[in-house]
Amino acid sequence: MKLRNLLKSTVAAILLVGCSQNATLEVMEFTNNLTPEEIAAGKFTPEVMWKMGRVGGQKISPDGSLVAFTITYYNMEENKGTTDLYLMPAEGGDVVRLVEGASSPQWVGSRLYFMEGGQVWAIDADGQNKKQVTDIEGIESYGIAPSGDIMYFTKRVHIVDIKGSDVYAEADKSKARIYDDLMVRHWDYWDEGDYSHIFVAKLGGLVKEGQDIMEGEPWDAPLAPYFDSEEIAWNNAGTALAYTCKHLTGADYAVSTDSDIFIYDVESGKTRNICKEWGQMPGYDKYPVWSPDDKQIAFRSMRRAGNESDKERLFLWNSEDGSMRDLTANFDYNATNVVWEGNNTLYFVAPITATHQICRVTTAGNDVEILTSGDHDINSFTKAGDRIVAHMNTIMKAPELYSVAADGTLAQLTFINQQIYDNIPMGKCEKRWVKTTDGKQMLVWVILPPDFDENKKYPTLLYCQGGPQSVVSQFWSYRWNFQLMASEGYIVVAPNRRGLPSFGQEWLDQISGDYSGQNIRDYLAAIDDVAKEPWSDENRLGAVGASYGGYSVYYLAGHHEGRFKALISHCGIFNFESMYGHTEEMWFVNNDYGGAYWDKKNKVAQRSYANSPHKAVAKWDTPILIFTGEQDFRIPFTQSLEAFTAAKLQGVPARLVAFENEAHQVFKPQNSLVWNREFFGWLNKYLK
Repeated sequence: MKLRNLLKSTVAAILLVGCSQNATLEVMEFTNNLTPEEIAAGKFTPEVMWKMGRVGGQKISPDGSLVAFTITYYNMEENKGTTDLYLMPAEGGDVVRLVEGASSPQWVGSRLYFMEGGQVWAIDADGQNKKQVTDIEGIESYGIAPSGDIMYFTKRVHIVDIKGSDVYAEADKSKARIYDDLMVRHWDYWDEGDYSHIFVAKLGGLVKEGQDIMEGEPWDAPLAPYFDSEEIAWNNAGTALAYTCKHLTGADYAVSTDSDIFIYDVESGKTRNICKEWGQMPGYDKYPVWSPDDKQIAFRSMRRAGNESDKERLFLWNSEDGSMRDLTANFDYNATNVVWEGNNTLYFVAPITATHQICRVTTAGNDVEILTSGDHDINSFTKAGDRIVAHMNTIMKAPELYSVAADGTLAQLTFINQQIYDNIPMGKCEKRWVKTTDGKQMLVWVILPPDFDENKKYPTLLYCQGGPQSVVSQFWSYRWNFQLMASEGYIVVAPNRRGLPSFGQEWLDQISGDYSGQNIRDYLAAIDDVAKEPWSDENRLGAVGASYGGYSVYYLAGHHEGRFKALISHCGIFNFESMYGHTEEMWFVNNDYGGAYWDKKNKVAQRSYANSPHKAVAKWDTPILIFTGEQDFRIPFTQSLEAFTAAKLQGVPARLVAFENEAHQVFKPQNSLVWNREFFGWLNKYLK
């Protein structure tokens, strides 16, 4: 594929928007070309995967004619990536690069805003009139009101003195942190008293400061640890800002998921909590989206306190009477990526039967209509008028942009990684329904090697999903990539075991308080079913997984009854009791374990702790590779150290790979290369 550089040719930009038919385009070649050796080998390797362009951040122009989006490319030698901003016609056509080193596009009329060099900029769609909008240190995200006259930005504000150097002025070189309450750390950072706050500022000239609408408040907006700017939304008039926040601190924050939707009125400077005004809404309430007439806000709401994986209901707030309604009460799936069409219809993405589809519902709350179908994941979409552009992938293809017709038909718009698909075969993904031990049907994806021959026998891997409440859908991962496993000659078995979304709330809820129960039997039912096939070598089975999947591997290590010859656990839970004291989001362990280990009267909790993987470690006899990140505070690296120590002192073949500068996942290119080398080195040693 060829990319065209818009900024180097103004007439090319004019041609893009249809203003000239006589201009010529300057061609820029594909930046991460495959080498002749890679083409000759025809194998999907970690090096090839890291050459892929990663499409993201798509936004369609208000008139529906153009799509702005980003592509990120990585340089393995430099161990970093670069993100550029691109444009293309929404109906398909040439892709042009608009701005190098830019991200977070947002349209306001025909003007495109973006982040570059830590500041907000704006540019016309023809590549002209580029202007810097802000000159403020520390901007993390931003949003321009559709009215075009006001913006918000987020940045860190110091609220509480926690560092020793803040508490004691004479100890300015102290590295101490002093705490009186939870949470002392979150995901991958220590709490040092700094919080993400929202600032608003009028546009006109260079913006150098703004009004902190959360002044002095010891909480984050958007919410930690992801700080997703989609949790903040301007109304169309630019007179009010809706945002997500959780007004709790300390232990109350650590055990609760009670976030709410707040509305800040620009003129009065007052803020209201619409969730608490309406009544008790103790779960997550997030992602507000204003209707075009600014009279309604749609948002995602969880009913149950302390359950981060409850059903995400599509709620509607009416500003005229303060009423709330659940538009998906009769729809047993989550609602995400909510978009308005007029003032009476909403579109959203839902996980359905291990796929992600676009759905539609009216404000009357009628039955939900599922618009798209097929074995794919629509991760997000953007809409203007009748035109929809979706970000979509499958297990066999990385994300690209697709148009979505009124009848749900999908047509591919971008072909960013076509050079790879033209030269590197991918493994086929098959859908399989497996009967579980309690008589239910479970969907299992089976990924075959690219050169699959049914007359041969292949080593087979059981993939154990993390979460635990994360769907095993048609996802594409740059960390746990099924195609890399298949290309290395492995069959991959990926079951949608109990506790995963997209099969109804009952199927999802079952896992909480039953980690060692039915979902483990589901895993074994899946691998046993596939292992019966003549092309699966039942004497060369492995089990791999991360996070909850890592826990699953640890548990299976003591209970697999000789099935597996190799195991790999990444950031897994090993010891439930120490994990309860090591982790940070206490609502998670309280909900999923059933409670604290010292609550001896709590039968659910005591069953969980009695079945902790470390309780069966004396039965370990299978070679195990353990990965961990030293900056992981969700499942701290000490869990991996405990498991590694137990294995080595019992004489079980084991290896520990610890990444100093990674947290719960491995993101950096060269770390990923090491991860894959170790991953496949271990499997090849014991399964090949």
